[in-house]
Amino acid sequence: MKEFKNKVAFITGSAHGFGKAIAQKAASRGMKLVLVDQDEEALNKVTDELSKTTEVLKIVADVTEENNIYDAVDKAMDQFGEIDLLVNDAGVAVPGPIWELPTRDWEWILHADLMSQVYALRKVIPIMMKQENGGDILNVASAAGLLTAPGMPAYYATKFAVVGMSEAVAYDLQAYKQDKIHIHVFTPAFVQTHLMHSEEYRPAKYTDKTDPYYQSKAFKMGQEMAVKDLTTGLPMDTVPDTIFKGLENNDFYILTHKGIAPLVVKRAKDAVEGKAPNLAELMKYPDKTHTDTTLTEF
Repeated sequence: MKEFKNKVAFITGSAHGFGKAIAQKAASRGMKLVLVDQDEEALNKVTDELSKTTEVLKIVADVTEENNIYDAVDKAMDQFGEIDLLVNDAGVAVPGPIWELPTRDWEWILHADLMSQVYALRKVIPIMMKQENGGDILNVASAAGLLTAPGMPAYYATKFAVVGMSEAVAYDLQAYKQDKIHIHVFTPAFVQTHLMHSEEYRPAKYTDKTDPYYQSKAFKMGQEMAVKDLTTGLPMDTVPDTIFKGLENNDFYILTHKGIAPLVVKRAKDAVEGKAPNLAELMKYPDKTHTDTTLTEF
């Protein structure tokens, strides 16, 4: 995507974190915005800020519901008549080993982190197919879609799914000769995001405060680890330039922490050699997922 001025960006999860930062950068590049989030108070603040410099359509919606996504896209098309950049950013994180994590938490994260993207892609890709200039799609995944670690199997499952889905959609677009639609997948490691506050936005349908899991050691340790990892990650203000450079270069993978390269290569090598994950080896590389942005030899 080379030109941004007067183009329309549709961004989920736009009240906080990456979504908010992308919206701010998009506004600075002259884009019109469709901002979608379930946190109405925070979304109002972002809308008030950005509407001073560009046209903004605010939509309060829970994107775990398919019809909410479809309705939001319809409203965007009614107002702007096009969607040039789709940013699938909405997401949550829940900690816990698979034998302790409640099924409802799996359902929540699968719908928030994966199915919300599926819904948006199903609705927006046909629109982009009809647009003269096609469009760009940015699926926000994570380095957790390239690597694994202990403690968050549900999160890793969704992020690997987003990466795999994005690759498969890229192949499908090529197979259908849709060369004007460009898909990108954003795979950041630890950044100072709002993700540690996921519990504040848990929908009622995925809530059961009587479940003892939420008082368990595993849950509390997971919350503490999230705070530690996210507060020691890259500053958020370093990220938007990386994303927009990737869009301009038509990069498929957009990374913040290129220092993870040796770990990604090692994982692929271990896979073809039949080797099991080794926690002791993984723990030799803590800085790769926090502050290392340099691509080194491996």
